[in-house]
Amino acid sequence: MRIGVPREIKTNENRVALRPAGAEILVKDGHEVRVERTAGEGSGYADRAYEEAGARIVDGPDEVFAESDMILKVKEPLPAEDIDGHAELAAVAAMPIAVGESLYHLSHFREYLQRRACSIVQVDCARTGGITPWLKVAHVAESFNVAVCPHFLMELHVSLTAAVPNGAWVEYIPQLDSITTSRLTIDDGYAVPPATPGLGIEWDFSAIDRTAVARATL
Repeated sequence: MRIGVPREIKTNENRVALRPAGAEILVKDGHEVRVERTAGEGSGYADRAYEEAGARIVDGPDEVFAESDMILKVKEPLPAEDIDGHAELAAVAAMPIAVGESLYHLSHFREYLQRRACSIVQVDCARTGGITPWLKVAHVAESFNVAVCPHFLMELHVSLTAAVPNGAWVEYIPQLDSITTSRLTIDDGYAVPPATPGLGIEWDFSAIDRTAVARATL
């Protein structure tokens, strides 16, 4: 289970990182930058975000949970197949429930939305079968007035999120930086979709070649 904190949380320095139960959040200059780290994961992305944002770290899960309106969302609180449990939780929870990265078909999202079992949809283009299914899920979510915050693949999802009226956030996960030459543009706290055609990913084939561990000719 991962938890995010809304942008309204600030300190006198206007920048803070909170660590509620496996999540790490940065707030800088009025913009939320949420960095997740669950048990067993490395801290490379979190450390990089801290460095870029110049944030200081504050351990404060008790402070966050003391006021439920401080929590932006609870992400995947239950197994994805437990729609009944999500519906029961969403009916009584004071904070939004986010699901999606473990759902793989439009019908799965439709069930969650019809049951009012989620408040935020984190549909993943790579896991739902491509851009067309992603857009279908986003538009179905729109019909239920539910926001979309796609999971992973920020280079591709930034354009898709900008293309739908219910797009809300893009996850910052620079996992492809070592094998690409393109970078996600961030302007005043907002992710900016690229103006060039394509998926938004420019591969560094020399870097990819250097990482090869085996080769085969077909």
